[in-house]
Amino acid sequence: MPVPEALWIERHDDIAALAPALETRATIGVDTEFLRERTYFPRLCVLQIATGEHIYCVDALHGAAALEPLGRALTAARVRKLIHSARQDLEAWYVTTGRLIAPVFDTQIAAACVGLKPQTGYAELVRTLLEVTLPKGQTRTDWSRRPLTPAQLAYAADDVRYLEAVADRLLERLERLGRTAWALEDCAALADARLYAPDPEQAWRRVKRTRALAPPVRARLRALAAWRERRALERDLPRGWVLSDDALIELAQRPPADRSALRAMPPLAELEAAGAAALLEVLTAPLELTAEDLAPPREAPSDAEKALIARLAATLEARAAELGVSPELLATRAELKALAAGERDLGALRGWRAAVIGEPLLAALG
Repeated sequence: MPVPEALWIERHDDIAALAPALETRATIGVDTEFLRERTYFPRLCVLQIATGEHIYCVDALHGAAALEPLGRALTAARVRKLIHSARQDLEAWYVTTGRLIAPVFDTQIAAACVGLKPQTGYAELVRTLLEVTLPKGQTRTDWSRRPLTPAQLAYAADDVRYLEAVADRLLERLERLGRTAWALEDCAALADARLYAPDPEQAWRRVKRTRALAPPVRARLRALAAWRERRALERDLPRGWVLSDDALIELAQRPPADRSALRAMPPLAELEAAGAAALLEVLTAPLELTAEDLAPPREAPSDAEKALIARLAATLEARAAELGVSPELLATRAELKALAAGERDLGALRGWRAAVIGEPLLAALG
């Protein structure tokens, strides 16, 4: 297969000149390189685009204004974007430009639908489908440094070089198996801005071990998690750098009475006056208990519930084996537990999964 060389694009005029050619394509391969170790938001550094004949590595450090011309192609309905494990790439583009890349064909999603492992990596997929081994060595590189080395540029280009060939192989298999609609439906779900837009009011859901907390503690934790999320957003810091989950739970369980007690807590000793005042305001505000806060902690399943979950799991395993796919593509263990507990608003009961696994699971409930 042809192996095009990567073209480095950094001048604003050259980025703008690239856009019209991309808008005429039926498909383009897309990938991003970004940094996130020290920030809340991913910092988009390089945007890679493959057109079949050419590979472009675009300097994305110029920001949204310079990248705006490319947005027309990346959002055009007539241009399908081929991306592997797309969610983080879509987020990096969204938080940089405020726009969603769509429509997307995610080769990792497609691979799962044809029976490969759900989290198959790009290099593994290229090796499996094309018998090409990609070199390693740049996974920990600093993509914000300029100029990029030839090795970095080659690595970045490889991430899109084989996307079209991989997608073609996967689409052939999907069509043969009658599962194209599976992949396209799951890919279309990525075009939901709520996946990438921060929501401080829902931040508490990221914190583990909340179901065992008493309702007032859970309500306070919810407010504290929203405070942490807003502070991380404002300062563009990883939320764990603001306050760890363990510290959030400790504060929710044993809120300090005043600023002195607050500063006595090691994670908060360096909190500036304004931050301490804002946090104390959260801690001393009247609690607003929601129905979710008041819901009793979920008890350990009874023997009867365990038997039901086991029956659902056996149904899932049998159906997955029949289809030659991983069970987790069809339904998660958490969904089985929720189904056994009486919940019905579940992904396993919607879309293409409703007929494929939803109906068998509901039948197994008896």
